[in-house]
Amino acid sequence: MDKGKKKNVLITGSAGLIGSEAVRFFSDKGFKVIGIDNDARKYFFGPSASTAWNKRKLEKEIRDYKHYSVDIRNQKKIEEIFKNNTIDLIIHAAAQPSHDWAAKEPLTDFTINALGTLILLEAYRKFTPNAVFIYCSTNKVYGDNPNRFPFVELNSRYELSKNHKSYNGIDESMSLDDNTHSIFGVSKTAADLMVQEYGKYFGLPTGIFRGGCLTGPAHSPAQLHGFLAYLVSSIADNKEYTIFGYKGKQVRDNLHSYDVVNAFYHFYLNPRKGEVYNIGGSRHSNISVLDAIEKIEKILGKKAKVKYNPKNRIGDHIWYISDVSKFKSHFPKWEYTYTSDQILEELCRYAVLYRNSKS
Repeated sequence: MDKGKKKNVLITGSAGLIGSEAVRFFSDKGFKVIGIDNDARKYFFGPSASTAWNKRKLEKEIRDYKHYSVDIRNQKKIEEIFKNNTIDLIIHAAAQPSHDWAAKEPLTDFTINALGTLILLEAYRKFTPNAVFIYCSTNKVYGDNPNRFPFVELNSRYELSKNHKSYNGIDESMSLDDNTHSIFGVSKTAADLMVQEYGKYFGLPTGIFRGGCLTGPAHSPAQLHGFLAYLVSSIADNKEYTIFGYKGKQVRDNLHSYDVVNAFYHFYLNPRKGEVYNIGGSRHSNISVLDAIEKIEKILGKKAKVKYNPKNRIGDHIWYISDVSKFKSHFPKWEYTYTSDQILEELCRYAVLYRNSKS
């Protein structure tokens, strides 16, 4: 950054998991932060998933933070924000994030995820084309194609043989076609492709990050979104947790929100046009549902109340580990700072603190 000149970052979904991490990260880097978040998560998943608590924390603790409670589908208000602010970086983390919820209101899901992204991209192109645009995509763009791998069933997880080409993770060459995505997966894929196109067609610096299981203590957990955070809070609060299908042996790679945002920062410093990256815990940090339950029980010293539903969620992955080698090859200075165990320990610590604060 130029000395004496503050940069401005616009963050959508600024009170959510990735958004709030980005607010803190870039504020620490000396950026002025413009946040957009209308707490739609409360509408999606109910009062317990509201991000209002996080918005209050940000407004209290972060200097140079300016918040707009605006729906990203409101083109007029979005354009006003872009017109009235100098913007050097856009991090688009706002979304309807659940493939289960999307099936209830496909139009709401698509307009938020696809149309909302296009409205932001057009405002970006018209008013701040020299800025960098980063989009939080998802591994759900690959649909259930990963489920076609020849998995080996182990005691507590599904796994690939070590000689399988994707043993170290799924890379960006996996097809997006001929599979079941879920309604959510389709809306996110549409937005993903449009962000790529604004990079390739208009020549703008845009980065697309297809996340695995992104997590951290700023997650407002809900059953339909936020696997690890919701699992931890359920066990901490003695609530029943339902496993959906695959015997609980489904595997997720887990990436701390700090490591996600730090990857964004590396891209911002040396951006590319319409570049796609798979980003997740890779072989460095991954776990099955059954193994996660066992570890959380040990950390909290409590027994989980688990219910099993043999019907898996439509389009859900049996096994998903991200291959981050492309991103690492472009940005070799980026490193992981959290392991799966450290992530779980932090989530448990925050869950206990939150529970105690309510008692």
